[in-house]
Amino acid sequence: MKTKKILSAILMLFIVLNSGCAKDDFVETVGVCPIVVSTNPENGAINVPLNQIISVTFNEEMNPETIDESSILITAAGVPVIGTVNYSGTTATFTLASRLAANTVYTGRVKTSVKDKAGNALQTDYVWTFKTDVVPVVTLTDPFSDATNVPLNKVISVTFNVPMNLLTLNATTFTVRQGAIEILGRISPNSAGTTFTFTPVVPLAGNTLYTVTITTGAQNTVGTALASNYSWSFRTLIPIIPPIVTTTGLGFGVFGGNAGITNQGLFTLVNGSIGTTAAASLITGFTDGTNGDTYTITPLNNGLVTNGIFADAPAPGSASKAATALAGLNAARDLYLSISPAQMPNLGVAPYVNPGAGELGGLTLDPGIYTASSSFKITNGDLVLDAKGNPNAKWYFQAPSSLTVGSTVPRSVRFLNGVGNPNNVYWYVGTAAVINYAGGGVMTGNIIANSGVTLSSPANSTNPLVTILNGRAISLVASVTMVNTVINVP
Repeated sequence: MKTKKILSAILMLFIVLNSGCAKDDFVETVGVCPIVVSTNPENGAINVPLNQIISVTFNEEMNPETIDESSILITAAGVPVIGTVNYSGTTATFTLASRLAANTVYTGRVKTSVKDKAGNALQTDYVWTFKTDVVPVVTLTDPFSDATNVPLNKVISVTFNVPMNLLTLNATTFTVRQGAIEILGRISPNSAGTTFTFTPVVPLAGNTLYTVTITTGAQNTVGTALASNYSWSFRTLIPIIPPIVTTTGLGFGVFGGNAGITNQGLFTLVNGSIGTTAAASLITGFTDGTNGDTYTITPLNNGLVTNGIFADAPAPGSASKAATALAGLNAARDLYLSISPAQMPNLGVAPYVNPGAGELGGLTLDPGIYTASSSFKITNGDLVLDAKGNPNAKWYFQAPSSLTVGSTVPRSVRFLNGVGNPNNVYWYVGTAAVINYAGGGVMTGNIIANSGVTLSSPANSTNPLVTILNGRAISLVASVTMVNTVINVP
């Protein structure tokens, strides 16, 4: 029994002696060995940010004098990384003198020269590795750089090599410009976050050079930015101008008589042609999408006309363009007279005479001829046109005085169940027509007014909420004014 106790005591002494931690002088001290319990980045980490602050955490408080740039090393392919080591609590941090290299494997090493406060040293070097992030780059663009004949309705896209932070691709970091003019558009990502599209608010101008730029503000999901701005340019096509049809008097989407046409805002779009018998200088705030000619545009006032602008000299107007405009005006006058109460009486059959006492808002009307005693208004609600299932149904509205659509809020003229053709809706206006002066709304039909047409108001020149006319705005002796208006010519 005595022998067993002696052997047990010897065994316990052996265990205690071997639980000590070696000092540099090889004298053992009984206690807890210092060890590395965690690192940041952790061992085997990938996609580490290039500005990462590297840290090492121990299981106990260490002697700060043993922790410095000689005892904690970071290397890449054996080459030391320059940085500063600081220690606090149980954690040492390695702050880089410059950014880490991208897509590179780094090795971290904590040497056995580090000790705890009792003088116990790390038993073996602690080694770990991590790999840095890949710098995002643009791998594909559409249109490609220096592309030509790009369609005017082109959706611009850019593709990256890695998923991007969606919040960093915005109107500041993803821009499209025509010279110094920034093009407004909507930016959308794909589901993977690698491709982003830019959809212009209005179609691009014809035969025009555009430059797209992605700035270094664009970052991937880890926060790594492009190394430098990426820019490319493309040129849009020269559209073929369709022939101007004047036999019906509706060859133009907008006609400003002999007084001109004015646009305010950047969201105006005429999907058709515009004209006036006046000088080209009386057309303001437009770019001709067929040839890139500009008509007194400013950084805040530039609308696009897709199918040509026709006016008299000076350039870009010309005598030949003025002749085309005059032919259109003469045909428009003929049409104006043909749909007037004198030439197209409604024979006084109810309810076609002055329905709603001139207030058409809130009504639903069948095809037919409607005549006001003076003016028509659409202010108490929308006007609904019921074609009775006939897509070729026609409506004629005769207002010997004025036409007003909307007041403090926008109003619309629409087809019931979408059945109907805007080209078969006619608005005869003896003086002037004012359409949704407060902005917004969808108007339907061909407005032929003697003394001017106004769509929206200057107060909406910076408002992206556009006023839409599915039809035409024709004035015989006065100007047409548009503010952020989209006109879709049927």
